[in-house]
Amino acid sequence: MLQRALFLLSCTLLLGGCGQSLGSMPGFDAAAWRQDVRGCAGQRQLLLRALDANREALYNAHVSDVADLLGRPDEEELQEQTQRVYSYYVAPGPQCAPGRPHAATRRLMIRFGSLGTVTEVLYSAPAPAQ
Repeated sequence: MLQRALFLLSCTLLLGGCGQSLGSMPGFDAAAWRQDVRGCAGQRQLLLRALDANREALYNAHVSDVADLLGRPDEEELQEQTQRVYSYYVAPGPQCAPGRPHAATRRLMIRFGSLGTVTEVLYSAPAPAQ
């Protein structure tokens, strides 16, 4: 019984240790990013250069660390096998209108793997004007 308890404790510690914590990102104002909900105030556009300079720090970070840094995502997509994608609008657009519709405005998209760590950081391109 003791061996089983030690085994479960070891597994919990190993799984809990997956990923890396996010350190500080020089030049990136996380508070300003979080306050600019859906990118409507235009502050996120100004912070993109600093975020891009520190982009590598996001890889392998845990989903909770990303949420602490960037706030709740503007949109979240759940995919197969417990994978998810967080989307953050980075420029004002139709998503700022009443009712907050989904928009084709440029977004920062962060993909998390099945272990809850960042596997991909990319930007969506805005849809062409029709």
